[in-house]
Amino acid sequence: MNPIKKTITLADGRQITLETGKLAKQADGAVELRMGNTMLLATVVSAKEAGEGVDFMPLQVEYKEKFSAAGRFPGGFLKREGRANDYEILTSRLVDRVLRPLFPDNYHADTFVNIIMFSSDGVDMPDALAGLAASAALAVSDIPFNGPISEVRVARINGEFVIDPTFEQLEQADMELMVGATYDNIMMVEGEMNEVSEADLLAALKAAHAAIKEQCKAQMELAEEVGKVKREYCHEVNDEDLRKDVHDKCYDRAYAVAKAGSADKHWRQDSFDAICQEYIDALPEEERDEKAPLVKRYYHDVEREAVRRCILDEGIRLDGRKTTEIRPIWCETDYLPGPHGSAVFTRGETQALATVTLGTKMDEKILDDVLNQGRERFLLHYNFPPFSTGEAKAQRGVGRREIGHGNLAHRALKRMFPDDFPYVCRIVSDILESNGSSSMATVCAGTLALLDAGVKMKKPVSGIAMGLITDTDSPKYAILSDILGDEDHLGDMDFKVTGTRDGITATQMDIKCDGLSYEILEKALMQAHEGRMHILNIIEQTIPAPREDYKPQVPRIVTMIIPKELIGAVIGPGGKVIQGIQEASGATVSIDEIDEGGYIEVAAANKPNIDKALELINAIVALPEEGKVYTGKVQSIMDFGAFVEFMPNRDGLLHISEIAWERLPDMEASGLHEGDTVEVKLIEIDKKTGKYRLSMRALKPKPEGYVEHNGRSERPRRDGDRGDRGDRRPHRDGDRPRRDGDRGDRRPRRDNNHHNENNND
Repeated sequence: MNPIKKTITLADGRQITLETGKLAKQADGAVELRMGNTMLLATVVSAKEAGEGVDFMPLQVEYKEKFSAAGRFPGGFLKREGRANDYEILTSRLVDRVLRPLFPDNYHADTFVNIIMFSSDGVDMPDALAGLAASAALAVSDIPFNGPISEVRVARINGEFVIDPTFEQLEQADMELMVGATYDNIMMVEGEMNEVSEADLLAALKAAHAAIKEQCKAQMELAEEVGKVKREYCHEVNDEDLRKDVHDKCYDRAYAVAKAGSADKHWRQDSFDAICQEYIDALPEEERDEKAPLVKRYYHDVEREAVRRCILDEGIRLDGRKTTEIRPIWCETDYLPGPHGSAVFTRGETQALATVTLGTKMDEKILDDVLNQGRERFLLHYNFPPFSTGEAKAQRGVGRREIGHGNLAHRALKRMFPDDFPYVCRIVSDILESNGSSSMATVCAGTLALLDAGVKMKKPVSGIAMGLITDTDSPKYAILSDILGDEDHLGDMDFKVTGTRDGITATQMDIKCDGLSYEILEKALMQAHEGRMHILNIIEQTIPAPREDYKPQVPRIVTMIIPKELIGAVIGPGGKVIQGIQEASGATVSIDEIDEGGYIEVAAANKPNIDKALELINAIVALPEEGKVYTGKVQSIMDFGAFVEFMPNRDGLLHISEIAWERLPDMEASGLHEGDTVEVKLIEIDKKTGKYRLSMRALKPKPEGYVEHNGRSERPRRDGDRGDRGDRRPHRDGDRPRRDGDRGDRRPRRDNNHHNENNND
């Protein structure tokens, strides 16, 4: 064993180590990455030969977090890791999007990249390290790859850019971007921001790329020391004469279709396909089956060239628009009667139907990932059924693409969601038509639906997808606003930007060409800004402000905060009290402990149910007041008095001396029994213990002859001045110590004053 190690030092002194040669040595490439107590193992394996008929790069990236990495058990009955969660899928996509364009165009072997988090202390964020680990594994392998690459997270904290911030640091950031790049070029960007400017976004990209260059250098040095020679391969059989013939006979016709400027996606596709099919049909029958796959591959290159040259040379796009022109837009709110909010947003041949549902705390999404636990109150789900593109196939669950697009739209809107909103909110975007930028249509439809639901958004948000066509033989380029699906497929960039009138809230960029200057990026951002403002104008014309009130079917929610010490009283033993409140009122009641106290949320479909629940809660949490009269229930009878529940879950002592003005020989003489309803006055709250003293006699007329002494009612002296007799409350053990010797002479005195026998001290 001869492990090789390289160390990368970040600007703040933290170190990342890359080591190969110790673990997973049967993989084509394996690298162990450590940062603090976080450890990732990245492996890569690629088949020696391509599958039959495969003319694309079959790459699969899997990121997995082990619960044992954080010393936790997986949830569920099986107690083991199952299918990938959303966070793992999103991390896998981040890595995939950077790696995929950098494999050779003619490399088609099945390739699997696995990144596993085996250790974490919850300080450093592992997703920002996954791309570096995967690239390092490719670098030390014999697999052809035009890298290395790396990914970093850049966050702006207190005006300063921080590379790969910790979880704690990220909470303070107003800008967060994941950036993937080679040593020379940025390849991928994804992140969210708090309404930042285009200039700030560019500055963040530059800071990230500077850090990535250092990480790429370390991988080059690691690969050089390992000394693996990249494998030779031959995954394509080409016929150059056939390639030239396809180009000569099909290019002009394909250019004519591209230049026709038809807005009908299906007409364009049928016209392009017909050119290819006519060429295949013209081949000798005995050659047709053999050459058809090659013809289709070569024709795809012809179609790509024709579309790109038409845009670059004549400024004509596939649907006839100018480069800065946005497709016709129509939108409508309150489209569906049932949901709490709904809207349709249509831009060209892309259409999204968004619905909003407002729920209670019980509807929160519970997060239980390895490093991320908590609850989420703002949700967005994106659905892309096959019929949206005219495909005849079944919909089989939610794919990675849907999770990724939904996540982008969620990040675009969540910072504009109102703070301290009482409802849990779920947006569902169903794509009904698709021809480019359905995720941005989701952002726009989501904004409209939120406003229709009466959600007081901080500001409306719009989104647009930008494209790019470059010329490899000249500095000529064209930036395209509101790209079509074909322009995305055949172009060099897919750059999605969302934001308000005051700044960018989210972005996602994938670059497919070699090299993209910051000048082009800046121009694309400014052109995107113009497009966003145009779309925002239409959104604001459709619904200028949030609905004044919620729709009738929306549950009403009232919140309140109670002292922390009363949380238990509202919940009750085993939840008995709060369940009783819900049963009695018909409302849904939830309670959480926060810094300020107990946060109570009461939700119901109508006001009477809410009022009833609030009445019951207020009866529990109301603070007792000295001197106030209460109606209570006798809970228990003791020798020295009775305990009375005068408020919910609050008992006070009704001492035998406070039941009546006359002296009672015992509790039987009081006539009180358990379960009796009595009126009592709260005469004292002990400042030290918080115990309550109750009185019934205080509510009755005072007998003649009583005088007030030291704040207490006392009977007249029976045989002269006897001085202060101290506390005469009965002792629990019945054996009160003598204060001044033998007191046996006192009994006759009491007997001699029989006329005062019934008076109490």
